[in-house]
Amino acid sequence: MATAGSGQQATGDGIGDAERARDELSDALKAAGVKLPSLSLDAVSCAGTAPRVLIDLGRCNVATAHALAAALRLRGAGPRREAAR
Repeated sequence: MATAGSGQQATGDGIGDAERARDELSDALKAAGVKLPSLSLDAVSCAGTAPRVLIDLGRCNVATAHALAAALRLRGAGPRREAAR
């Protein structure tokens, strides 16, 4: 935890926020008919005195990848081509 008056966010608050974001994403995916079975917080990024918590989307099977792509297309995310660099 950050010390009082240090101006840093307490470690637990950052992790709690990440947990809420993970749950929000999980709920939105579920509403779209998609379940990412490995959706979790990245344990390594949670370590340290001032963690920068990452949400690990994990791996999924081919059917789940197709379902996720279809759900994104329904939301107007359609296929995109990355601009040449």
